[in-house]
Amino acid sequence: MSLTRRADADAARRLARSAEDLAGTRTPTGEVAEWIAQRRATERHHVAPIPFDALDGWSFDPDSGDLGHRTGRFFTVQGVRVTGGPEPFPAWDQPVIRQPEVGILGLLVKEFGGVPHVLMQAKMEPGNPGLVQLSPTVQATRSNFTGAHRGAPVRYVEYFARPAPGSVLVDVLQSEHGAWFLHKANRNMIVETRDDVPEHEDFRWLTLGQIGELLGHDNLVNMDARSVLSCVPPTDDGAEALHSDTAVRSWLTAQRAAHLLRVDRIPLAEVRGWTRTDTEVSHDEGRFFRVVAVAVRAGNREVGSWTQPLFAPVGEGVTAFVTRRIGGVRHLLARAKVEGGLLQSVEIGPTVQCTPGNYAGLADGRPPFLDLVRGAPPARIRYAAVHSEEGGRFLRAESRYLLVEATAEEAPDEAPPGFLWTTPGQLADLTRHGNYVNVQARTLLACMRYAPWK
Repeated sequence: MSLTRRADADAARRLARSAEDLAGTRTPTGEVAEWIAQRRATERHHVAPIPFDALDGWSFDPDSGDLGHRTGRFFTVQGVRVTGGPEPFPAWDQPVIRQPEVGILGLLVKEFGGVPHVLMQAKMEPGNPGLVQLSPTVQATRSNFTGAHRGAPVRYVEYFARPAPGSVLVDVLQSEHGAWFLHKANRNMIVETRDDVPEHEDFRWLTLGQIGELLGHDNLVNMDARSVLSCVPPTDDGAEALHSDTAVRSWLTAQRAAHLLRVDRIPLAEVRGWTRTDTEVSHDEGRFFRVVAVAVRAGNREVGSWTQPLFAPVGEGVTAFVTRRIGGVRHLLARAKVEGGLLQSVEIGPTVQCTPGNYAGLADGRPPFLDLVRGAPPARIRYAAVHSEEGGRFLRAESRYLLVEATAEEAPDEAPPGFLWTTPGQLADLTRHGNYVNVQARTLLACMRYAPWK
């Protein structure tokens, strides 16, 4: 039996070549936003709020109060009770989405003119602002690609469900939003093909450089695409940093050991501090999010119409990395982010990741560096765009994503407890493994690597 190289440096170099190509050979970059706008305008998409009793196939269990589908598939809205968290919320109850299956987020790659291109999809999701956004080639839960919805097959899923030998460039389980999902993960994949792939009207071949240009637009490149893009192997991780790679991993391990959350699943009917009406489940103080129901009509989905629950956050979020050069090397101030739905309770997150309105009226516990990020003058904002989170489960869940330059006085080398200076290369290296870097930090990594910023 022949041996093979443990790492494919050539794949990383070729993908880097794709990132440098801002024009592409298939679709001009300037036409992509127009194409998305056209898909939004011409397809018969419609999303409307409905009362819970108008849900088709979904109902509240009479005993537990859990909201689930009659098939037992898709997902269930249940309750959790969390203790041992950090201030200002050391303990809480909340609804949570439990979806004990692994979905596929897959980018299909093919060379044109010697440059790798990625097959991107104009995909409708009911919670997306604008409904249609640029998504991966395949974005499907297991219930979807195994046909539980009894709709049309998921296009191109065969490249990822049964990848050809030697075709996989990236394959890693990554977490989703730990504040709203319970232990949810998706398989983030990049697969290369030499096949003659038929191009459906809802798909376009683009270079990574073109996608990077589009990351500068608000609500255009969806969360799932951003997550997979963050996992592209870098060609050069950088040789120097304030802390060694071992020190970064040790810091995260210590943070996990210090935050031993207890997360107990409880019936939705027993969640304290939340009230259910005919149209929503909401927090008694109006914070965090609401559980609502919608009716959906979609012209380009596997199923043409359906109803479902969605989580609707209360207010726009702020997600930001504070950055500065230390010893001439670009660093990011990472935070050990504690979230009840994460498999190991703590992952590396951005410096700031919050919805400011959740902290209104609280005497203590305002997130560190929030005022620095929100008050930064334009000259120190290196990147800014509004991106929405996963539109299949969340309704208009938007955050302003930022990269903000700080001074040594504002953010000294000696980071406060719970924070650590890392380089972008160190975080990119950790995205090769699951449960290290959270989904919000992965979005910012993708934007730093591919989007134009100052």
